[in-house]
Amino acid sequence: MASVSVAKARKNYGHLEILHGVDIDIQDGEFVILVGPSGCGKSTLLRMIAGLEEVSGGDISIGGRVVNNVAPKERDIAMVFQSYALYPHMTVEANMGFSLRLAKAPKEEIKARVQEAAQILGLEHLLDRYPRNLSGGQRQRVAMGRAIVRQPQVFLFDEPLSNLDAKLRVQMRSEIKQLHQRLKTTTIYVTHDQIEAMTMADRIVVMRDGYVEQIGTPLDLYDRPANLFVAGFIGSPGMNFIKGKVSSDGPLEFEIDGGVRLPLPDDVSLERGQDAIYGIRPEHLVVRPPGSSARVTLIEPTGAETQITATLGTAQVIATVRDRLALQSGDPISIVPDIAKVHIFDAATGKTLRVF
Repeated sequence: MASVSVAKARKNYGHLEILHGVDIDIQDGEFVILVGPSGCGKSTLLRMIAGLEEVSGGDISIGGRVVNNVAPKERDIAMVFQSYALYPHMTVEANMGFSLRLAKAPKEEIKARVQEAAQILGLEHLLDRYPRNLSGGQRQRVAMGRAIVRQPQVFLFDEPLSNLDAKLRVQMRSEIKQLHQRLKTTTIYVTHDQIEAMTMADRIVVMRDGYVEQIGTPLDLYDRPANLFVAGFIGSPGMNFIKGKVSSDGPLEFEIDGGVRLPLPDDVSLERGQDAIYGIRPEHLVVRPPGSSARVTLIEPTGAETQITATLGTAQVIATVRDRLALQSGDPISIVPDIAKVHIFDAATGKTLRVF
Protein backbone atom coordinates (compact mmCIF):
# COMPACT_ATOMS: atom_id res chain seq x y z
CA MET A 1 0.00 0.00 0.00
CA ALA A 2 1.13 3.57 -0.62
CA SER A 3 0.08 7.19 -0.60
CA VAL A 4 -0.50 9.01 -3.90
CA SER A 5 0.32 12.67 -4.42
CA VAL A 6 -0.71 14.80 -7.40
CA ALA A 7 1.08 18.16 -7.36
CA LYS A 8 0.30 20.92 -9.88
CA ALA A 9 -0.51 18.28 -12.49
CA ARG A 10 -1.23 19.61 -15.97
CA LYS A 11 -2.18 17.87 -19.18
CA ASN A 12 -1.93 19.45 -22.61
CA TYR A 13 -2.90 18.16 -26.03
CA GLY A 14 -1.05 20.61 -28.24
CA HIS A 15 -2.25 24.08 -27.27
CA LEU A 16 -5.34 22.70 -25.51
CA GLU A 17 -4.92 22.37 -21.74
CA ILE A 18 -7.14 19.67 -20.20
CA LEU A 19 -5.93 19.74 -16.58
CA HIS A 20 -4.95 23.02 -14.98
CA GLY A 21 -2.58 22.42 -12.08
CA VAL A 22 -4.45 19.77 -10.08
CA ASP A 23 -3.40 19.15 -6.44
CA ILE A 24 -4.62 16.03 -4.59
CA ASP A 25 -3.05 14.14 -1.67
CA ILE A 26 -4.33 10.60 -1.09
CA GLN A 27 -3.38 8.84 2.12
CA ASP A 28 -2.16 5.28 2.42
CA GLY A 29 -5.19 2.94 2.44
CA GLU A 30 -7.69 5.67 1.53
CA PHE A 31 -10.59 5.20 -0.91
CA VAL A 32 -10.83 8.37 -3.00
CA ILE A 33 -13.32 8.93 -5.81
CA LEU A 34 -12.86 11.42 -8.66
CA VAL A 35 -16.29 12.59 -9.75
CA GLY A 36 -17.60 15.12 -12.21
CA PRO A 37 -19.42 15.51 -15.52
CA SER A 38 -18.11 14.06 -18.78
CA GLY A 39 -15.08 15.97 -20.02
CA CYS A 40 -14.01 17.28 -16.61
CA GLY A 41 -10.64 15.48 -16.78
CA LYS A 42 -11.15 12.77 -14.15
CA SER A 43 -10.32 9.80 -16.42
CA THR A 44 -7.36 11.67 -17.92
CA LEU A 45 -5.99 12.24 -14.42
CA LEU A 46 -6.46 8.56 -13.54
CA ARG A 47 -4.63 7.51 -16.71
CA MET A 48 -1.79 9.90 -15.82
CA ILE A 49 -1.49 8.22 -12.41
CA ALA A 50 -1.46 4.83 -14.18
CA GLY A 51 1.20 5.99 -16.63
CA LEU A 52 -1.06 5.63 -19.67
CA GLU A 53 -0.94 9.39 -20.32
CA GLU A 54 2.15 11.59 -20.16
CA VAL A 55 2.33 14.35 -17.56
CA SER A 56 2.63 17.77 -19.22
CA GLY A 57 3.54 19.52 -15.98
CA GLY A 58 3.75 18.95 -12.23
CA ASP A 59 4.50 15.70 -10.43
CA ILE A 60 2.73 12.45 -9.63
CA SER A 61 4.14 10.43 -6.74
CA ILE A 62 3.30 6.92 -5.54
CA GLY A 63 4.69 5.86 -2.18
CA GLY A 64 6.85 8.98 -2.07
CA ARG A 65 8.49 8.25 -5.45
CA VAL A 66 7.92 10.58 -8.40
CA VAL A 67 6.69 8.36 -11.25
CA ASN A 68 6.34 10.85 -14.11
CA ASN A 69 8.85 8.92 -16.22
CA VAL A 70 8.26 5.45 -14.76
CA ALA A 71 6.68 2.83 -17.03
CA PRO A 72 3.16 1.67 -16.04
CA LYS A 73 4.29 -1.88 -15.26
CA GLU A 74 6.89 -0.53 -12.82
CA ARG A 75 4.47 1.66 -10.82
CA ASP A 76 3.08 -1.25 -8.80
CA ILE A 77 -0.52 -0.37 -9.59
CA ALA A 78 -3.44 -2.42 -10.92
CA MET A 79 -6.23 -0.94 -13.02
CA VAL A 80 -9.80 -2.10 -13.61
CA PHE A 81 -11.36 -0.62 -16.73
CA GLN A 82 -14.92 0.05 -17.83
CA SER A 83 -14.41 -2.74 -20.37
CA TYR A 84 -13.71 -6.06 -18.65
CA ALA A 85 -10.98 -6.84 -21.24
CA LEU A 86 -10.98 -10.56 -20.45
CA TYR A 87 -9.26 -13.04 -22.78
CA PRO A 88 -12.16 -15.03 -24.29
CA HIS A 89 -10.07 -18.16 -24.94
CA MET A 90 -8.88 -18.38 -21.33
CA THR A 91 -10.70 -19.71 -18.28
CA VAL A 92 -11.42 -17.51 -15.30
CA GLU A 93 -8.43 -19.01 -13.51
CA ALA A 94 -6.13 -18.35 -16.46
CA ASN A 95 -7.40 -14.78 -16.85
CA MET A 96 -6.83 -14.00 -13.19
CA GLY A 97 -3.32 -15.46 -13.15
CA PHE A 98 -2.17 -14.14 -16.53
CA SER A 99 -0.16 -11.15 -15.23
CA LEU A 100 1.68 -13.41 -12.76
CA ARG A 101 2.54 -15.86 -15.54
CA LEU A 102 3.94 -12.98 -17.59
CA ALA A 103 6.07 -12.06 -14.58
CA LYS A 104 7.23 -15.72 -14.48
CA ALA A 105 6.02 -16.24 -10.93
CA PRO A 106 6.20 -19.83 -9.61
CA LYS A 107 3.16 -21.96 -10.48
CA GLU A 108 2.45 -22.67 -6.81
CA GLU A 109 2.39 -18.94 -6.03
CA ILE A 110 0.09 -18.21 -8.97
CA LYS A 111 -2.33 -20.91 -7.91
CA ALA A 112 -2.33 -19.73 -4.28
CA ARG A 113 -2.95 -16.07 -5.19
CA VAL A 114 -5.71 -16.95 -7.67
CA GLN A 115 -7.41 -19.17 -5.11
CA GLU A 116 -7.20 -16.43 -2.48
CA ALA A 117 -8.66 -13.80 -4.83
CA ALA A 118 -11.38 -16.21 -5.98
CA GLN A 119 -12.37 -16.85 -2.37
CA ILE A 120 -12.54 -13.12 -1.62
CA LEU A 121 -14.77 -12.50 -4.66
CA GLY A 122 -16.87 -15.68 -4.49
CA LEU A 123 -15.48 -17.06 -7.75
CA GLU A 124 -14.24 -20.46 -6.56
CA HIS A 125 -16.95 -22.37 -8.46
CA LEU A 126 -16.33 -20.39 -11.68
CA LEU A 127 -12.59 -20.89 -12.14
CA ASP A 128 -13.03 -23.42 -14.97
CA ARG A 129 -15.55 -21.33 -16.94
CA TYR A 130 -14.86 -19.06 -19.89
CA PRO A 131 -15.91 -15.37 -20.01
CA ARG A 132 -18.73 -16.15 -22.47
CA ASN A 133 -20.37 -18.30 -19.78
CA LEU A 134 -20.39 -15.50 -17.17
CA SER A 135 -22.86 -12.75 -16.34
CA GLY A 136 -21.83 -9.10 -16.42
CA GLY A 137 -21.34 -9.00 -12.66
CA GLN A 138 -19.25 -12.17 -12.71
CA ARG A 139 -17.04 -10.78 -15.48
CA GLN A 140 -16.50 -7.63 -13.44
CA ARG A 141 -15.47 -9.75 -10.45
CA VAL A 142 -12.97 -11.61 -12.63
CA ALA A 143 -11.50 -8.27 -13.80
CA MET A 144 -11.21 -7.23 -10.15
CA GLY A 145 -9.68 -10.60 -9.28
CA ARG A 146 -7.04 -10.14 -11.97
CA ALA A 147 -6.08 -6.87 -10.24
CA ILE A 148 -6.12 -8.37 -6.74
CA VAL A 149 -3.72 -11.22 -7.54
CA ARG A 150 -1.02 -8.70 -8.38
CA GLN A 151 -1.14 -7.39 -4.78
CA PRO A 152 -0.40 -3.82 -5.94
CA GLN A 153 0.23 -0.72 -3.87
CA VAL A 154 -2.68 1.10 -5.53
CA PHE A 155 -5.94 0.05 -7.21
CA LEU A 156 -7.28 2.27 -10.02
CA PHE A 157 -10.91 1.91 -11.16
CA ASP A 158 -12.14 3.69 -14.30
CA GLU A 159 -15.97 3.69 -14.25
CA PRO A 160 -16.08 -0.10 -13.71
CA LEU A 161 -19.84 -0.35 -13.13
CA SER A 162 -21.19 1.70 -16.04
CA ASN A 163 -21.93 -1.40 -18.17
CA LEU A 164 -24.08 -3.05 -15.49
CA ASP A 165 -27.82 -2.70 -14.90
CA ALA A 166 -29.08 -0.58 -11.99
CA LYS A 167 -29.65 -3.43 -9.52
CA LEU A 168 -26.28 -5.02 -10.21
CA ARG A 169 -24.51 -1.66 -9.87
CA VAL A 170 -25.91 -1.31 -6.34
CA GLN A 171 -24.71 -4.82 -5.47
CA MET A 172 -21.27 -4.34 -7.00
CA ARG A 173 -20.57 -1.00 -5.34
CA SER A 174 -21.27 -2.65 -1.97
CA GLU A 175 -18.90 -5.48 -2.87
CA ILE A 176 -16.14 -3.07 -3.95
CA LYS A 177 -16.46 -1.11 -0.71
CA GLN A 178 -16.34 -4.29 1.36
CA LEU A 179 -13.33 -5.44 -0.68
CA HIS A 180 -11.51 -2.21 0.16
CA GLN A 181 -12.36 -2.57 3.84
CA ARG A 182 -10.85 -6.04 3.75
CA LEU A 183 -7.70 -5.36 1.71
CA LYS A 184 -7.01 -1.78 2.94
CA THR A 185 -5.29 -1.00 -0.37
CA THR A 186 -5.14 2.62 -1.55
CA THR A 187 -7.90 3.00 -4.13
CA ILE A 188 -8.64 5.73 -6.68
CA TYR A 189 -11.99 5.36 -8.42
CA VAL A 190 -13.45 7.40 -11.28
CA THR A 191 -17.19 7.79 -11.85
CA HIS A 192 -19.69 10.34 -13.12
CA ASP A 193 -22.33 8.90 -10.77
CA GLN A 194 -22.48 10.98 -7.59
CA ILE A 195 -24.52 8.26 -5.81
CA GLU A 196 -21.59 5.85 -6.28
CA ALA A 197 -19.25 8.51 -4.95
CA MET A 198 -21.41 9.28 -1.91
CA THR A 199 -21.89 5.65 -0.89
CA MET A 200 -18.36 4.34 -1.47
CA ALA A 201 -15.72 7.02 -0.87
CA ASP A 202 -13.71 8.03 2.16
CA ARG A 203 -13.19 11.33 0.34
CA ILE A 204 -14.54 12.74 -2.91
CA VAL A 205 -12.73 14.99 -5.39
CA VAL A 206 -15.27 17.02 -7.38
CA MET A 207 -13.87 18.15 -10.74
CA ARG A 208 -15.09 20.49 -13.45
CA ASP A 209 -13.37 21.63 -16.66
CA GLY A 210 -9.96 20.40 -15.54
CA TYR A 211 -10.09 22.05 -12.11
CA VAL A 212 -10.73 20.64 -8.63
CA GLU A 213 -13.81 22.36 -7.23
CA GLN A 214 -13.77 20.80 -3.76
CA ILE A 215 -12.31 17.85 -1.83
CA GLY A 216 -13.97 16.38 1.25
CA THR A 217 -15.86 13.51 2.82
CA PRO A 218 -19.23 12.70 1.25
CA LEU A 219 -21.17 14.41 4.05
CA ASP A 220 -18.83 17.43 4.05
CA LEU A 221 -19.62 18.04 0.38
CA TYR A 222 -23.32 17.40 0.92
CA ASP A 223 -23.69 19.63 3.99
CA ARG A 224 -21.04 22.25 3.24
CA PRO A 225 -20.63 22.74 -0.53
CA ALA A 226 -18.16 25.45 -1.46
CA ASN A 227 -20.10 26.69 -4.48
CA LEU A 228 -23.16 26.28 -6.66
CA PHE A 229 -21.58 23.60 -8.82
CA VAL A 230 -20.77 21.25 -5.94
CA ALA A 231 -24.13 21.93 -4.28
CA GLY A 232 -25.98 21.04 -7.47
CA PHE A 233 -23.83 18.06 -8.44
CA ILE A 234 -23.86 16.26 -5.09
CA GLY A 235 -27.28 15.00 -4.00
CA SER A 236 -30.25 13.40 -5.76
CA PRO A 237 -32.60 15.09 -6.32
CA GLY A 238 -30.36 18.12 -6.44
CA MET A 239 -30.45 21.18 -4.25
CA ASN A 240 -33.12 23.77 -5.06
CA PHE A 241 -31.66 27.07 -6.29
CA ILE A 242 -33.91 30.13 -6.09
CA LYS A 243 -32.79 33.41 -7.62
CA GLY A 244 -33.74 36.63 -5.84
CA LYS A 245 -32.40 39.39 -3.64
CA VAL A 246 -32.26 40.53 -0.05
CA SER A 247 -35.27 42.63 0.91
CA SER A 248 -34.76 46.38 0.65
CA ASP A 249 -37.08 47.23 3.55
CA GLY A 250 -38.78 45.59 6.51
CA PRO A 251 -37.39 42.38 8.07
CA LEU A 252 -34.24 40.97 6.49
CA GLU A 253 -35.73 38.36 4.13
CA PHE A 254 -35.11 36.88 0.72
CA GLU A 255 -37.42 38.19 -2.02
CA ILE A 256 -38.26 36.26 -5.18
CA ASP A 257 -40.48 37.20 -8.09
CA GLY A 258 -44.14 36.58 -7.39
CA GLY A 259 -44.26 38.34 -4.04
CA VAL A 260 -42.86 35.45 -1.98
CA ARG A 261 -40.42 36.09 0.86
CA LEU A 262 -38.24 33.44 2.51
CA PRO A 263 -36.47 33.62 5.89
CA LEU A 264 -32.73 34.28 6.00
CA PRO A 265 -30.28 32.87 8.57
CA ASP A 266 -28.76 35.33 11.02
CA ASP A 267 -25.17 34.11 10.59
CA VAL A 268 -24.62 35.34 7.03
CA SER A 269 -23.55 38.88 6.14
CA LEU A 270 -25.82 40.33 3.45
CA GLU A 271 -26.61 43.82 2.23
CA ARG A 272 -30.06 45.22 1.50
CA GLY A 273 -30.97 44.72 -2.14
CA GLN A 274 -28.08 42.30 -2.74
CA ASP A 275 -28.63 39.72 -5.51
CA ALA A 276 -28.11 36.17 -4.27
CA ILE A 277 -29.15 32.56 -4.77
CA TYR A 278 -31.08 30.76 -2.06
CA GLY A 279 -30.19 27.07 -1.79
CA ILE A 280 -32.19 24.44 0.07
CA ARG A 281 -32.19 20.67 -0.27
CA PRO A 282 -35.53 18.94 -0.98
CA GLU A 283 -35.60 17.13 2.39
CA HIS A 284 -35.15 20.45 4.21
CA LEU A 285 -38.44 21.85 2.91
CA VAL A 286 -41.52 21.33 5.07
CA VAL A 287 -44.79 20.94 3.12
CA ARG A 288 -47.99 22.00 4.86
CA PRO A 289 -51.34 21.65 3.11
CA PRO A 290 -53.38 23.69 2.62
CA GLY A 291 -51.52 26.99 2.14
CA SER A 292 -50.99 29.91 -0.14
CA SER A 293 -47.25 30.31 -0.82
CA ALA A 294 -46.92 27.52 -3.40
CA ARG A 295 -48.89 25.30 -5.75
CA VAL A 296 -48.31 21.62 -6.54
CA THR A 297 -47.34 20.86 -10.14
CA LEU A 298 -46.17 17.23 -9.92
CA ILE A 299 -46.23 14.37 -7.41
CA GLU A 300 -43.78 11.44 -7.71
CA PRO A 301 -44.18 8.64 -5.14
CA THR A 302 -41.01 6.56 -4.74
CA GLY A 303 -42.20 4.31 -1.90
CA ALA A 304 -40.49 5.43 1.29
CA GLU A 305 -40.61 9.05 0.13
CA THR A 306 -42.67 11.28 -2.13
CA GLN A 307 -41.16 14.02 -4.28
CA ILE A 308 -43.40 17.04 -4.66
CA THR A 309 -42.63 19.58 -7.38
CA ALA A 310 -44.26 22.95 -6.74
CA THR A 311 -44.15 26.55 -7.94
CA LEU A 312 -43.02 28.99 -5.27
CA GLY A 313 -43.63 32.45 -6.62
CA THR A 314 -42.06 32.16 -10.07
CA ALA A 315 -39.53 29.53 -8.94
CA GLN A 316 -39.92 25.77 -9.21
CA VAL A 317 -38.80 23.68 -6.24
CA ILE A 318 -38.76 20.01 -5.25
CA ALA A 319 -39.63 18.88 -1.73
CA THR A 320 -39.07 15.36 -0.42
CA VAL A 321 -41.50 14.19 2.25
CA ARG A 322 -42.06 10.91 4.10
CA ASP A 323 -45.63 11.62 5.13
CA ARG A 324 -48.49 10.30 2.98
CA LEU A 325 -50.02 13.62 1.95
CA ALA A 326 -53.32 13.60 0.05
CA LEU A 327 -52.24 16.06 -2.63
CA GLN A 328 -52.98 16.48 -6.30
CA SER A 329 -51.54 18.64 -9.03
CA GLY A 330 -52.84 22.19 -8.64
CA ASP A 331 -53.39 22.03 -4.87
CA PRO A 332 -52.26 25.10 -2.87
CA ILE A 333 -49.67 24.39 -0.16
CA SER A 334 -47.27 26.17 2.14
CA ILE A 335 -43.56 25.42 1.84
CA VAL A 336 -41.35 26.33 4.80
CA PRO A 337 -37.54 25.96 4.62
CA ASP A 338 -35.53 24.71 7.59
CA ILE A 339 -33.61 27.91 8.30
CA ALA A 340 -30.69 25.99 9.84
CA LYS A 341 -30.12 24.20 6.53
CA VAL A 342 -30.38 27.17 4.15
CA HIS A 343 -27.42 27.90 1.84
CA ILE A 344 -26.79 31.35 0.38
CA PHE A 345 -24.63 31.76 -2.72
CA ASP A 346 -23.20 34.85 -4.38
CA ALA A 347 -25.16 35.48 -7.59
CA ALA A 348 -22.07 36.61 -9.51
CA THR A 349 -19.37 34.11 -8.44
CA GLY A 350 -21.47 31.14 -7.27
CA LYS A 351 -19.41 30.88 -4.08
CA THR A 352 -21.12 30.14 -0.78
CA LEU A 353 -21.78 33.10 1.49
CA ARG A 354 -22.67 30.97 4.51
CA VAL A 355 -19.95 28.91 6.15
CA PHE A 356 -21.36 26.11 8.30
